[in-house]
Amino acid sequence: MEILRRRIENQIMGVTGMALGNIDYEHPSGDPGLFGPQSVCWRVHSDFTSMLCGGISSLMLQMLHPLALAGVWDHSNFRDDMLGRLRRTSQFIAATTFASTADAERLIDRVRRIHDDVIGVAPDGRPYAANDPDLLTWVHVAEVSRFLAAHLRYRNPDLSAADQDRYYAEVARIAEALGARDVPRTRGETDAYLEAMRPQLRFDDRTEEVFRLLIGAPAPHPLARPLVALTMRAGVDLLPTWAAEMAHRGMPRWQRHTVRAGVHRLVPIMRWSVRNGASSRARRRVAGATTMAAESPTEHDRT
Repeated sequence: MEILRRRIENQIMGVTGMALGNIDYEHPSGDPGLFGPQSVCWRVHSDFTSMLCGGISSLMLQMLHPLALAGVWDHSNFRDDMLGRLRRTSQFIAATTFASTADAERLIDRVRRIHDDVIGVAPDGRPYAANDPDLLTWVHVAEVSRFLAAHLRYRNPDLSAADQDRYYAEVARIAEALGARDVPRTRGETDAYLEAMRPQLRFDDRTEEVFRLLIGAPAPHPLARPLVALTMRAGVDLLPTWAAEMAHRGMPRWQRHTVRAGVHRLVPIMRWSVRNGASSRARRRVAGATTMAAESPTEHDRT
């Protein structure tokens, strides 16, 4: 059984940022990172199933903004490596949540430098820049609102309203570090922001191609194909109803039921198999300080 568990775990890791490496989640011992294990974002971001589904949905929602789409279209190789884009996004979320303080800040600085070069002109003639504070706010809100929606659907539907507000307040720190402004910090502010943004969103031929490529993204291994296909459908299901209809991806009730039932059947397998993800490694790092303190000799031991 252990061999089977590790094989499943490896396949799941293959569609996440863990496949990229480069982040040491287990050192330095005792470092809580930017948030620490008592934060709500550690709880929300630690569940692989909901984060995979929410991550897909967030990319779909983000691409409804013409300027966000233009930046990806002009400066990304997503058409040849959609899975790579998903992995890089996953790594950024995992590292800023669970990595050491230094690693999280290093990754934020690196993304800011990358954004400096992502500039251009959209098809409608408007200039865009990835470091535009308003555009950064859109990308952030589209992302974290879908993460929380997925958590409420597939992990903890009873997460309190206060903790949901606390989640938005916590993760606003990352958006602001990247340069976003007027970042919503509560459920009410987030819902109002999304509603206010609707007139700016579009779905055209280029958006359709991004959706098609995303939904059809290849699995890293044949064994992972059912997982990838299901999470893509779950991502569509997690879109706000108005966004799914704009993208011509509305689902009848029976289909939504089928997708949700499929994810719920997958959840026990995912949670059984994934034991060495970013959150598990981070918890070992934080706990290391306690272990080291317990093992350190006292003055009485030295005498």
